[in-house]
Amino acid sequence: MTGKDPARSARPERPPWAEFKKALDAKGFHPSRRFGQNFLLDDNMARAIASDAMAPGPGEAEVRSLKGRFVLEIGPGCGFLSVHLAHAESRLLAVEIDPKLAPIARGFLEPYPEAEVIEHDIMASKSALNPDVAARLPEVGEDWTLCANLPYSISGPLLAVCSLLPNPPERVACLVQKEVAERLAAVPGTSDWGPLTAAFQETYHVAMGRSVPPQLFWPRPKVDSAVFIATRHSVLPPLELRKRRVMFARKLLERRRQSLRRVLSDHGGAESADAALAALGIDPKRRAETLGLAELRALEAFPEEPWTAPEPTEG
Repeated sequence: MTGKDPARSARPERPPWAEFKKALDAKGFHPSRRFGQNFLLDDNMARAIASDAMAPGPGEAEVRSLKGRFVLEIGPGCGFLSVHLAHAESRLLAVEIDPKLAPIARGFLEPYPEAEVIEHDIMASKSALNPDVAARLPEVGEDWTLCANLPYSISGPLLAVCSLLPNPPERVACLVQKEVAERLAAVPGTSDWGPLTAAFQETYHVAMGRSVPPQLFWPRPKVDSAVFIATRHSVLPPLELRKRRVMFARKLLERRRQSLRRVLSDHGGAESADAALAALGIDPKRRAETLGLAELRALEAFPEEPWTAPEPTEG
């Protein structure tokens, strides 16, 4: 593929899927369930997801520009979403775990000198990013974007970890399992409100985006998919306070159907629990699942001893 200035020309036409399939077959490629590989083949949908990364956030009137902005993509596959992000003149870093796919994405992105594909597992563990990738993320003071068709197998832990980075992405626009998107955007008192919700919303305002039907993928997933769009709060508390709040919310919401008095009593004693709830005017019979972020934050000072660092959860 020959190089062109993406700022002055139309996006290079995507070769037919048959050409990509032929290249994959030549490498003996088979989609991996372990890697959560489902290719989004519809070019219009890929373009729409890239546009979601540029849509105005809360309180904004104008479309954002990705020009010169650092964008992280996880699991680019053959590069179908990547090329739209690259054509927007972003500084794209695409992280692909499969060595059979990375060269194909590199070839497709050849016209874009600011786009790079590297071979890595994005996760070092369920609670940490790969340090080589983490070292390449922008430092505090520079806004950046996470936009991807996320592998379903890692979406919850990855998003939880990213929300607790020292400099979390300012915008997140990702395609995930619809159930996960609904959990991220949930409100208190609903069945979807849980540890992942509270952890992510501590950092982000979350909105549901477009639904994506299974027939747009190869192979077709057995679950529904959806895009969610998250915009970082304009002011964030210090990182250690965010971690404490996330851990506290997780401890409560893991026992979501039990009374607050019982959960807090088990950790700090009944007398302290009664005093804390009375001081805040919270009914001790309420269940943790009914608490919003403001109430969770008000309670997080109980008890006085610090909570340990959180482990990301899909719940």
